[in-house]
Amino acid sequence: DDTTVRLWDPDGASLRTLQGHQHPVWSVAWSPDGRLLASGSNDTTVRLWNRDGTLLRTLQGHRNPVRSVAWSPDGRLLASGSDDTTVRLWDRDSLLLRALLQGHQDSVWSVACSPEGRCLASGSTDTTVQLWNPDGAPLRNLRGHEESVTSVAWSLDGRRLASGSWDSTVRLWDADGTPLRSLAGQQTPNMVIVPNPAALK
Repeated sequence: DDTTVRLWDPDGASLRTLQGHQHPVWSVAWSPDGRLLASGSNDTTVRLWNRDGTLLRTLQGHRNPVRSVAWSPDGRLLASGSDDTTVRLWDRDSLLLRALLQGHQDSVWSVACSPEGRCLASGSTDTTVQLWNPDGAPLRNLRGHEESVTSVAWSLDGRRLASGSWDSTVRLWDADGTPLRSLAGQQTPNMVIVPNPAALK
C-alpha cells in the first residue's frame, strides 16, 4: 500500500512526496497559517511536516490507527481521532500532548473544531457525536444515528454541526447539540461532509 503524503499545486502538478509513515495515511490537514501539515496514519502516529515537506515531529501516543486530524482555528491545537476510541489534543508550540479525551466506546473516525474555537466535535463508530470544550472536557453526547458516524463538519458561522453516517443519513445539530433535522435519501453511506453555510442554515 502507498504510505506517502503528496503535495500538489492548484493545476494538479505533483510538487513533492512526503515519506515517513509506515502504513496508509487516512487524513491530512493544513494549519490555518499554512505553515504546517498534519497527517494521521494506520501506523498509529501523527506526523507534522513543514511546508517544504521536511518532517518536523512524529507525535506518538495512539494505540491504533489515526483516522482524522484537525486544527483549531487559531492553529495552537491539533486534534487527532483514533481507532483506540480516544481523541488527543496536541500543543503546537511544545509538540506535547495537551489532553486525552475519553468518552467514545468505539473508533473515532472524524474530528472537527468549530470556527470560533469553542467546541470540538468527534464522530465515532459507536454511532454517537461527542462535543468537547477546548480543554477536553465533555460537553454533550449526541445520539440519533443508527450506525457508525464517519464524518462531522461545522458550518462556517459555527452555528450548525452536520454529521454523516453509515445509516445513509446526514443529521443537522444546533451548536449546543440540539437536533434540528435528519436528511435522508442517500442510497449509500455518507463518508465525507463538506461545510456549506447556506445549506446548513
